[in-house]
Amino acid sequence: MEIFFFFSIVDALKNYFNNAFGSFSFQEFQSRTSQMMPSFEISSDSASSNFLINGLANMQDTMSSLSTSESSLVSAPVLLLAAGVVIFFGVIGESFFKKTGIPDVAFIMILGVLIGPVLGIIQPEVVLEVVPYFAALALIIIMFDGGLNLEIKSMVKTAHFASVLSIIGFVISVGIVTGLTHYWLEWGWIESILLGSIVGGSSSAIVFGLVRNLRISGEAKSMLSFESALTDILATIVAFVLFEAVLTGSLDINTLGDTIGRAVAVGLILGFSVGIPWMYVSTKLANSQHAYMLTLGILFVLYFMANAFGESGALTALVFGLMLGNKAHLSRYLKFKLPKVDSDDSMHNQLTFLVRTFFFVFVGLLASFGNVEYIIFGIVATVVIYVGRVILTKTTLTKRFSKLDRKVTSVMIPRGLAAAVLATFPLTMGLPNAEAYPQIVFVIIMVSVIITTLGMGKAKKIPPPESQKGGFVNETIDPAPIQDKP
Repeated sequence: MEIFFFFSIVDALKNYFNNAFGSFSFQEFQSRTSQMMPSFEISSDSASSNFLINGLANMQDTMSSLSTSESSLVSAPVLLLAAGVVIFFGVIGESFFKKTGIPDVAFIMILGVLIGPVLGIIQPEVVLEVVPYFAALALIIIMFDGGLNLEIKSMVKTAHFASVLSIIGFVISVGIVTGLTHYWLEWGWIESILLGSIVGGSSSAIVFGLVRNLRISGEAKSMLSFESALTDILATIVAFVLFEAVLTGSLDINTLGDTIGRAVAVGLILGFSVGIPWMYVSTKLANSQHAYMLTLGILFVLYFMANAFGESGALTALVFGLMLGNKAHLSRYLKFKLPKVDSDDSMHNQLTFLVRTFFFVFVGLLASFGNVEYIIFGIVATVVIYVGRVILTKTTLTKRFSKLDRKVTSVMIPRGLAAAVLATFPLTMGLPNAEAYPQIVFVIIMVSVIITTLGMGKAKKIPPPESQKGGFVNETIDPAPIQDKP
């Protein structure tokens, strides 16, 4: 019965196709399809060799067309190829950093320059369109990760050092760039202060990514992380106040102080008020399949609330991560018990790596080269900022910090995505000398990262003190104290 039914269907289909396409020959089908698809004359003897040759030729044509393409974005396969290369070099760079202590930031940024301005795989117009979205994602993920890896006891011990470094260091950097801009480039005072504020602070995204893999003391890690977070907040708030000042032609100091105070208060209140109850909830849900995704959802909502109340979201994400990273310690002070759960944070580590790697490439994509004077200005300004940083470190840090801690602190001057993003606003707002901001800022970012990379390479030669876990050593060969067996 089943066989009869099967052949009935076959016979019906045969009659249908014969009636509908009886006059449609194979030669006609071949001639029609040849108009829509490229023809390939491949013999049976040379099919495999021609297939390989054609594939290599297509790859060569695709790569050679990058420089002549007028579209703002290349095809999806080439874009995915670039993403794969970025991830590959990101993994190699991280392994190189762990083994040698030399940061991979500069190399990955140069890779971004090659993908963007040099090869033209991604055009500047596309980069500028996604700047607000990627900047927000990178900011909250990296700041949240920094909070998770900070020890709150060490942070409290070094809070006064971090405050002095951030405030005085920010003022020194702004003063240096302001003076050079006004007297060298002959800009107005407000425009000069604006440029100085954009590059006045170290990048928390870069500093957090560096210190988490350094074997310096915990106090130095906390101090540098907290300092970079504060300077990022200062740079963002001061820059936006100065944007309005440039448009109006006047600067209100009272408004600046109120804005900074409100942003700090919002970040602390939101971070603590949501972070403390979420410590308990996240522990209860630790074995849930989507526990980490739920935490990310809360983090995104916090970012929205922080922006609604006038804070960039950086401090909120930092405090929220600080609460979750120190929940075992804080629960004893808050008088409530947390169940013991062995959580696996591999998903968070992979996400942080991906965001961090593409963040550095993204900074390279924002590269802009034009006026040679701006390039020279950026190099000179960065070198003078470094000299000021060295003097500040020697006069601020006491002998309680090891020689290695002081060396790393003195070279930790990298500028990053916050400066690059702020440098694009003068273009959209139509400010005077708007085209100069991206060029100068990128040079300062690149030179500051190179100085940090070279300085940390020299710090690698400093032996760590015996009483502290300081030094660039591989985690796999980290020496442990040997105890005699009873």
